[in-house]
Amino acid sequence: MGRRGGLRGGARFLVLGPALSALLVVTGCDRSGGAPHTAPAPAPAPATPGSASAASDAELCTRLVAHWSRQVLDSGTYGDYQSMGLSNGQYELLRDVVDAARVAKRHQGTARVDKLIDRQARRACTERYRDGTPSGGPWQ
Repeated sequence: MGRRGGLRGGARFLVLGPALSALLVVTGCDRSGGAPHTAPAPAPAPATPGSASAASDAELCTRLVAHWSRQVLDSGTYGDYQSMGLSNGQYELLRDVVDAARVAKRHQGTARVDKLIDRQARRACTERYRDGTPSGGPWQ
């Protein structure tokens, strides 16, 4: 006991330390702000053989190649294909689409370039994924 009848500093810590720790643990477990906990959404059903997975691969490829083609055309520089989320094969498609878009931009102006990019990307990706996913390794 201290001079005034209270607990000494060290003894005060021994009493308050565990209580404070317990309070932090209890309040730190619920970071939802008081919202009720809900179960996670169920996972989507797996694709069945012969489903539209080839079409969705081609569509994803089309969107990626078209997006990055516009970015490259605007900036004038290419990035790393992996940082773009592209495979090596998709990156080759990107380079072909950008080359065609640069020629079109010089000769026809920017108004027709967007349509050309969409058309070229769709055609190249549809061809690439016509039989499912390419078979040259995961990077292809």
